[in-house]
Amino acid sequence: MDNRIYLCLAHMSGNEMKYIQEAFDTNWVVPLGPNVNEFEKDLEEFAGEGKHVVALSAGTAAIHLSLVLLGVKSGDEVLCQSFTFAASANPITYLGATPVFVDSEEHTWNMDPNLLEEAIKDRIAKTGRKPKAIMLVYLYGMPAYIDEVMEVAKRYEIPVVEDSAEAFGSRYKGRMVGTFGRFGIMSFNGNKMITTSGGGALICPDEETKKRAMFYATQAREPMPYYLHKDIGYNYRMSNICAGIGRGQMTIAHDHVAHHRHTKDLYQEAFAQVDGICLHVAPEDYMEPNYWLNTITVDAKKTGRDYEQLRLHLESLNIESRPLWKPMHTQPVFKDAPAYVNGVSERLFAKGLCLPSGPYVTDEDIARIVKALC
Repeated sequence: MDNRIYLCLAHMSGNEMKYIQEAFDTNWVVPLGPNVNEFEKDLEEFAGEGKHVVALSAGTAAIHLSLVLLGVKSGDEVLCQSFTFAASANPITYLGATPVFVDSEEHTWNMDPNLLEEAIKDRIAKTGRKPKAIMLVYLYGMPAYIDEVMEVAKRYEIPVVEDSAEAFGSRYKGRMVGTFGRFGIMSFNGNKMITTSGGGALICPDEETKKRAMFYATQAREPMPYYLHKDIGYNYRMSNICAGIGRGQMTIAHDHVAHHRHTKDLYQEAFAQVDGICLHVAPEDYMEPNYWLNTITVDAKKTGRDYEQLRLHLESLNIESRPLWKPMHTQPVFKDAPAYVNGVSERLFAKGLCLPSGPYVTDEDIARIVKALC
């Protein structure tokens, strides 16, 4: 059988061991340390816009901290994109708050700005108060209609958290995503654009907010010679070893983004003449996705096979693929959560497939995948 083609395997630069060895040689193997400090500087330079970054144990931890810093508490509501991975919504419940799901528009597959405003108006009418935050997600690295979402958020004075876990390196009108809202989220899970073996980061608007985030991420310990705690804190800081991996990864971050965009170009050219398979590409010129995972929708009537049959066919040929995210408003765990839906995410889930796109996916691999699908 041919070698397996994976969706997105971690790819090392060769520089990681230098920083890891440095951590061992200096015995900085615990959370915090020189690698953490330097990795945060690398991320701040990468994000730009004068932002400040806190390296953390996971992207989910970053989402949770963003909500803590926004003052989300038990009984509050947070508007959350429905078409996403569960980690976008789960931290809302950690705080005893309720996620209010908002469906997508069909062009970017991200939060529909018009439906967002409808949801805000209806929540105010039903509860007598505004939701505390908006959780905007950039699905598979695709920027949303950020200007439109931010305009609604500004009008109702609701802060935005940008879940950019899948969008490391994506740009909107020349600016890195994750830098438009009050907070931005990065993820360095093993299958993301860069990895630290796990880990994530919180993009903060200023130094003071970064310090507050670091305070909560290190068990909310007060600056005293003994352990004094006035707030509930969390053990969320990144280890110096993992940050060393991150520093090595940053040396090839732009190369990774370029490769994913290259795979998109190959898929786009190959599927251009295929009736019934549509590659999802940026709907606007000012959107520059990283194409973390290239995604297709399948017209079963035209292809003779639905997305699940194609997935199983690819699997039989040792090619990994997977369905799109199952919308949060259809998940049993969130069955009682309010939801404002238009059918877009459910239709996409019923016909969408993610294709291999990572750094180890070669041009020959893509030719093999395309042949299998066509």
